[in-house]
Amino acid sequence: MSKAENSLPKDIVEMSFEAALSELEGIVSKLEAGDVGLEQSIDIYTRGTQLRQHCDSKLKDAKTRIDKITLSEDGKPKGSEDFSVE
Repeated sequence: MSKAENSLPKDIVEMSFEAALSELEGIVSKLEAGDVGLEQSIDIYTRGTQLRQHCDSKLKDAKTRIDKITLSEDGKPKGSEDFSVE
């Protein structure tokens, strides 16, 4: 788990990328519509920031995994190397 994820709420850390992105899209829609009060806007903006951070972390992890795929001499994937995102 990255240092950034240690500061996120447990329910966000346990979310899949797709679930976090879906919730983030809902938050953006609510904020854009302007149908929420100031306090609620601040609360959901904060959660949206945490969701974005989680999604960024998941994407970074995926990129690292893809970068670690090893290729054979003919350029075809032959396996992968262990990786650490820390």
